[in-house]
Amino acid sequence: MMATAMAATGAERAVLEEEFRWLLHSEVHAVLKQLQDILKEASLRFTLPGSGTESPAKQENFILGSCGEVGVQCILDQPAVSQQWEEQPMAGRGASGRSRLTLTCCSTDQVKGVLTLQGDALSQADVNLKMPRNNQLLHLAFREDKQWKLQQIQDARNHVSQAIYLLAHRDESYQFKTGAEVLKLMDAVMLQLTRARNRLTTPATLTLPEIAASGLTRMFAPTLPSDLLVNVYINLNKLCLTVYQLHALQPNSTKNFRPAGGAVLHSPGAMFEWGSQRLEVSHVHKVECVIPWLNDALVYFTVSLQLCQQLKDKISVFSSYWSYRPF
Repeated sequence: MMATAMAATGAERAVLEEEFRWLLHSEVHAVLKQLQDILKEASLRFTLPGSGTESPAKQENFILGSCGEVGVQCILDQPAVSQQWEEQPMAGRGASGRSRLTLTCCSTDQVKGVLTLQGDALSQADVNLKMPRNNQLLHLAFREDKQWKLQQIQDARNHVSQAIYLLAHRDESYQFKTGAEVLKLMDAVMLQLTRARNRLTTPATLTLPEIAASGLTRMFAPTLPSDLLVNVYINLNKLCLTVYQLHALQPNSTKNFRPAGGAVLHSPGAMFEWGSQRLEVSHVHKVECVIPWLNDALVYFTVSLQLCQQLKDKISVFSSYWSYRPF
C-alpha cells in the first residue's frame, strides 16, 4: 500500500486530495445529519411525561417468555413505536406518560404483580408473592409518596443527550479542516453511545448486603419483611424484578459460611452477613417484562455506532495513500 502511494502520479494525488476535500466538506456533514436524526429518535424513547406529544393512551398486550419457567404478560399504555428510524417519530406514551407492566409467573404462580413505569421511574408497584413454605400470600406495594428511579435509564438518556450535543456543535456551517478532527468527533460520539448501550445491557453486580442496604427496601408499605430482599434492574430491553427469600443460619450450623460476592442474580444457597445475623438465600423468584421502546433505543445505538465506524474507516482509507499523515 505504501509502495503504491509513493508511485502515485501528481494527477492521481490531485484526484485523491479533491475526493478527500469532498469527503470533509460534504459527506461528513451528511453523515452527521443522519446521526442526529437517529439519535433524536432514540432520545424520544426516553422522553419524560409532559415533555413530548400527548395522545390518547393505547393498550398493547404482550405474552412473553423469560428465563427458566417464568412467563410474563405485559400491558403497555402507550402507542406502538416505529421499528425503523426513517419512519415517523414515536407518539407520546399517552396523556399519563405511563407504562403498566404486568408480570406473572405462569407455571407456579409464585409471583404476580404490576409495575408502573413513568419515564425513568417506577411510580407504582403491586406485587403478590406466594411463600413456598406455607403458601401464605404476601402483598408488596410501593408507598404512595415514593418513586424508584431507574438509574440505568436515566444514565442512558444523559449519554444520548451528550452525543446529540457533540453533533449539534458541528452543524453544516462548520468546516472540517482535517480528517483527524472528524476522527476525534466520532470517537467522542461513539464513547457516549457505547456508555448509553452498556448502561442498559450491563446491570450492576451487587452483593446481597448492598441489595439489603438499598433504598428500594424502604419503598414498600407495609415495610418489607426482614426475610425478603427485592431488586429491580434493566437488562437489555427488559425490566427485571427479583425477590430473594432468606432464612437465618443458626450459630451452631455446620454449614461452611462463605459470603457471596457481587452478582446480577444470586442463586439459592448464597450467604451473607447482615447486622449480627448470618443469612442464606432459600428461594429466588425472578420475573421480567420486555419494554419495546428500550429495544428501539438499543437498535438506534447500534445503527449509530455503525455509521460512526463507517465514517472513521473512510477517513482512514485516505491516509493509507500517503506515506505521511496529511490529516
